[in-house]
Amino acid sequence: MSSVILATAGYDHTIRFWEATSGICYRTLQYQESQVNKLEITSDKTQIAAAGVGQIRIYDVNANDTQPVSTYEGHVGNVTAIGFQKDTKWMFSGGEDGTVRVWDLRAPGCQRAYESRAAVNTVVLHPNQGELISGDATGHIRVWDLTANACSCELVPEIGTAVRSLTVAMDGGMMVAANTHGTCYVWRMMRGATLTTHFEPMHKLRAHSTYILKCLISPDCQQLATTSSDKTIKLWNLDNNFSLDRTLVGHTRWVWDCVFSVDAAYLVTASSDATARLWDLSTGDAIRTYSGHHKPVVCCALNDSAIDGRDS
Repeated sequence: MSSVILATAGYDHTIRFWEATSGICYRTLQYQESQVNKLEITSDKTQIAAAGVGQIRIYDVNANDTQPVSTYEGHVGNVTAIGFQKDTKWMFSGGEDGTVRVWDLRAPGCQRAYESRAAVNTVVLHPNQGELISGDATGHIRVWDLTANACSCELVPEIGTAVRSLTVAMDGGMMVAANTHGTCYVWRMMRGATLTTHFEPMHKLRAHSTYILKCLISPDCQQLATTSSDKTIKLWNLDNNFSLDRTLVGHTRWVWDCVFSVDAAYLVTASSDATARLWDLSTGDAIRTYSGHHKPVVCCALNDSAIDGRDS
């Protein structure tokens, strides 16, 4: 089993697996039904989920079989967000149909569907595994308490301005929401006696002058990465009042997605220029370009963690 699983996908209806260091594509899966909007690799590196239009497909990472292991249908239109519970007991998703869904991977069908009333662009799972947080096209952020099976909190940082991306720090202490005006809103997250997360406004960051497509807090909670339609990726220092550490320049079109290496030393990005890139964050240099897609690359997934080193 490879110690590093790196995959990209997009509008050419393929999922490509790459040797991270050499840049060689060693496996290609066809996703014929539609483009692929999002990818997510399980914590044990055995499976990868691909979100398309109206369905999510799960493939075996290590098998030669090109057919999906399973397919999950229920969303109408684009599935825009996917992720796994840390032990891969269940999967969550969000879509243009305005729903946030929970899927038990040991049972058929969708177990829960929460209505957001507007197209969902982003969904993240709180590290406590008990709350899903969604952001939608009308600017609403909703916290879905999985124990109470209800919306426990609603935040609207900028009414009518779509929330494109949400990220929660691995220590559960901070959430960032990025919108289509290029602004990031930051909250400190605190848990009260009720075990419901409370959000205290902490910072407003004018990160880009146009769309932010992805925001992501690094695994060590030291940096915030933002990717944009301005073709750049910016890295912000969380310990120094969100000062700009570095701007990564090299992509020639919109940058849709990014993912940190587990040690936060590297970043992989996906772009409409049909490439993905690997950046050394100590220098800001793109040290590898992954070329092979024929159309925009809009999602990337990386798992380079030690399998036995998962959070317990």
